Amino acid sequence: MSVSVFLQDNLTTLAKIGSPIVKWLESHAVPPDVVAGRVRKNPMGHLDYAPGEGPSLYGAMPPGMVYRGWTPADDGRLAAGATIIIGSGLGYGINHVLAKTPNTHKVLVIEPSPELLVACLGLTDYRPFLHAKKLIFLPPDKAIFEEVLKTLDVCFLFGKIHLRADMACKQFGPDYARWTAHVRARLENTSVELSTLRQKQDVMVGNELKNYHQAMNEGSLLGLRDAARGLATVIMGAGPSLGRFAPELAKRRGHALYTTALQTLPALEKVGFKPDVCMAIDFRPEMRACIENLRDRSFAADIPLIYSTKMDPEVLALYPGPKHPMWTVGGIGTYVLANNELVMDAGGNVAVSLCRFLITCGVASILLVGQDFAWSGEATHVSGHHAAKGRYVYNPKRDLALKNAHGETIYSNVGYMAAKRDLEKSLCEGRVAVFNLYGGGVPIAPAKNVTLDEAHLAGALASAPGSMEWFRKALARSRTPRVRPIFSPRAPKWSTSLKNVAGRLEKLFKNPGRNAAEIRVMFERVRFFLRQDPLYLPYLYNELMDMAGLCHARSSYGIKDLVEFRRIRRRVMEKVREMDQVLCGGRQWRAA
Repeated sequence: MSVSVFLQDNLTTLAKIGSPIVKWLESHAVPPDVVAGRVRKNPMGHLDYAPGEGPSLYGAMPPGMVYRGWTPADDGRLAAGATIIIGSGLGYGINHVLAKTPNTHKVLVIEPSPELLVACLGLTDYRPFLHAKKLIFLPPDKAIFEEVLKTLDVCFLFGKIHLRADMACKQFGPDYARWTAHVRARLENTSVELSTLRQKQDVMVGNELKNYHQAMNEGSLLGLRDAARGLATVIMGAGPSLGRFAPELAKRRGHALYTTALQTLPALEKVGFKPDVCMAIDFRPEMRACIENLRDRSFAADIPLIYSTKMDPEVLALYPGPKHPMWTVGGIGTYVLANNELVMDAGGNVAVSLCRFLITCGVASILLVGQDFAWSGEATHVSGHHAAKGRYVYNPKRDLALKNAHGETIYSNVGYMAAKRDLEKSLCEGRVAVFNLYGGGVPIAPAKNVTLDEAHLAGALASAPGSMEWFRKALARSRTPRVRPIFSPRAPKWSTSLKNVAGRLEKLFKNPGRNAAEIRVMFERVRFFLRQDPLYLPYLYNELMDMAGLCHARSSYGIKDLVEFRRIRRRVMEKVREMDQVLCGGRQWRAA
């Protein structure tokens, strides 16, 4: 059977919509006639694919059994959801999901084998689904997958994302299992990130607005880029092993820059170890406990604090030492200040933030200490940390049982593993020498596990002459107040525009059934309007997502959707006026 029936039509459509799968297939130059010779009916009467060697695709298990559990449950979130398929096969699974899901349900397909993808594209006409942007074919490229993953925020927030690994394809090589594991891990991480954004973005950006004037007065980290050449650095975590290593390091400190999280300061104070720099990214008011738990606050009086501008200003006011603001991705500095400030992707874990910051500063090496991301006994953190109180009992419903590098059972959780993956990714991309003073926790892939003696011998605690002094001076200079940008108020124009839209929607909702298409178009225009201003965009994240829900998570409209739009409009204007007051007030925008 020829596989070229629909192949050219599908490829033409994919090229027209700019799909990267076309160039990937062209780079492999798969001959369609060779693939055609491998597609045939098997003894059970099913269309099958038989490679030159080895078993056929559906010789051991018919398609009906392979894909019978692939139908997503219609739990009210199906229309806004997505399905990610690893392995196209001959299209049986893809076609099953396409037929069983609404048009708004996204279907993403990653196929590591160009031969199988050619066969799949030749057997089914996918043009209607490709034009509707319901079906997306992706090459096995992690960077491309990351870009597409960013577009699925509506699916994460209003629907559910189903991961389907084609069991028949797995016999064709290890790439299918690797891609399934990679996608599952990225879905876990993204789910945690978007859940935090959805629940806390208003608080985080609200804190930035409260901290804005102080942050401008306290300087910029921009001058620290590449200021740590030749510097050996240490990132001290709060894992249980820190209690063993911190006293040893106090005796054999070497010549390195010691960094840690604000949360770890009380534990280090307890053993008499003073770090050189600490960092805080947590926006919660509960962070005040990290400062209140210090037995003597003067311990931190000469420790510079690099703080996310999203932190609670009342917590910052308690810190006794010098403070250095750090603008982070997702806040008001994301787009507008990117060319004038060091805007960091902080991630969701302070160890990850420190790692990215140090790499940006150009350090020579990083030694990880107390970065366990796991525990083995009843204490999940080092003594002195605010989370170390009481006994912790392993809960199989909440925790993960793993093996460490010694084959011993240790325990972790999804949050720890997500942070570990982010740390590993940052360390690999940073191309810096990485060592881990290993204390029995989860191994960190790019880091070499070492003892303290081995760390000294490897130079992980030995900086180049003058590098420490150069960095300290650069850090001190960074506290020079900034000249503040001038912004114009948005509220007057926005109020008029949204009022006009509201008037039009009021008329359309008199007959929402007949006017559903135009209502959707109007909602899309509002969503586009709210996205126009990069300065105001981060604070309007939740309102944008709510508008996305009105656009893409509804199969029909009713009066409750008009009520929802009114709520969104009211909240947008409240935020815009708040930002105008902070960023466009009558102050003189000059350095203090």
